[in-house]
Amino acid sequence: MRTIDLETHFVTEEWVEAMYANPGYPRFADEPATGKRRLYYSETTFEPHGDFILNRLLDLGPGRIAEMDRAGIQLAVISLTAPGTDHFAPAVGAPLARRCNDRLAEAIAKYPERLAGFAALAPKDPQAAAAELERCVKELGFKGWKTHSNFGDSYLDDKRYWPIMAKAEELGVPIYLHPAAPMIREFRDYGLPLAGAAFGFGVETALAMMRLVLSGVFDAFPKLKIILGHYGEGLPFLMQRIDHPFVRPHLKASDPEVVPPLQRVPSDYLRANMLMTTSGNYLPAAFKCAREALGMERIMLGTDYPYEEMDECLDFLERMELTQEEREQLHYRNAERLGMF
Repeated sequence: MRTIDLETHFVTEEWVEAMYANPGYPRFADEPATGKRRLYYSETTFEPHGDFILNRLLDLGPGRIAEMDRAGIQLAVISLTAPGTDHFAPAVGAPLARRCNDRLAEAIAKYPERLAGFAALAPKDPQAAAAELERCVKELGFKGWKTHSNFGDSYLDDKRYWPIMAKAEELGVPIYLHPAAPMIREFRDYGLPLAGAAFGFGVETALAMMRLVLSGVFDAFPKLKIILGHYGEGLPFLMQRIDHPFVRPHLKASDPEVVPPLQRVPSDYLRANMLMTTSGNYLPAAFKCAREALGMERIMLGTDYPYEEMDECLDFLERMELTQEEREQLHYRNAERLGMF
């Protein structure tokens, strides 16, 4: 059975250098006493970023293909790792994004049956970012844009970024909304366990998605598709609750201005405009909740390599009680309908 992996990551040496040189956050710095590389979310909040991960991220050749073969993955859609180029000022981020996209395109040209790509953009110059997305899709054959839960000082729903989403809808490509170091200060109080992948990453990404819904993005761009990892970052669990202020008579009926003037209730937009991947969540209940809340046709395979192991993800999914049709949806049919192959 064909298997398409929608979440795998890479870096370039130039991107690593830019992360060291970044005067803001997130940024790389070496711990003075040990020389160990850290990805700092703030002055006091960091995660380790050792050579094991970095070397795997840099590898767009035989090592990555061997890992795919070992796990039984035919096609991997690759994106620049978080925080990408989203946080950089356009003067730095735009040329860096272009060169990262060109590097990924070179790797895809060597393995056209095995690798595909999501574009990296510098969204703080929205018009230039939209033009780069068009170049990546039309000239490089990329499958969409992978962006992040925040841009350091703003979220994707800010109207200055709407031209990029308009371009994605025009091109018929999805946006992968991926976690990055949260910009919400309170997430940093307890370091990595609260701010990082265990909690803060997903919570802020769910927040970013709800902001898109409530801003009216999907009324403006009804065909736009947003992909979230980790079975929708917890949103399937909240599918009924997110409609609460729109349907309870003591709220909206008594004062219509209590909610934004959307054409539909929030859960309808998640069903119509959000897709999910399996990346890095191995809780059976999470899988079952996502399947029941949004349907098997909204879930696609994503391994989050190299931060997670491809074969661990595949082994977990193999243990789920799925019909043959559901397995085909998960492994490739849903991704094919989205234009990934």
